[in-house]
Amino acid sequence: MNNSATENRIILLVEDNPGDEALTLRALKKNNIRNEVVVARDGVEALDYLFGTGKFAGRGPQQLPELVLLDLKLPKVDGVEVLRRIRNDERTRLLPVIVLTSSLEERDVVESYANGCNSYVRKPVNFTEFTEAVRQLGLYWLVINIGAPKSRSN
Repeated sequence: MNNSATENRIILLVEDNPGDEALTLRALKKNNIRNEVVVARDGVEALDYLFGTGKFAGRGPQQLPELVLLDLKLPKVDGVEVLRRIRNDERTRLLPVIVLTSSLEERDVVESYANGCNSYVRKPVNFTEFTEAVRQLGLYWLVINIGAPKSRSN
């Protein structure tokens, strides 16, 4: 995926587990996905990044990531609530959000789709399988998929 057009497009990784964060970053690098990755370690930090508040005050909310990889089990504000707030704001409602979680609970899957996730991916336990899942996500969402145009009203 050595495509310079994808390199300046930010991925927001919302992940509170340092091991899963490292695994995801390693899988992205192994698959030659060179996008800048911003890591938010809880739901509040993710929302602050997206809306230019808190420690990200001053960052224009129009500078949205290309893709959000969202864990569900997060401190402060859980992933479903983060997703709900993304979809309820005109600036972010079309932002691609991939739920990337270890949960296979039917309730989590249903709630995620009901609140507008674009895809629900269970994190494989095996690193080789995880790397392949990340490769496919990157290929589809950063290369193949044509995203919604960025809003001009921001």
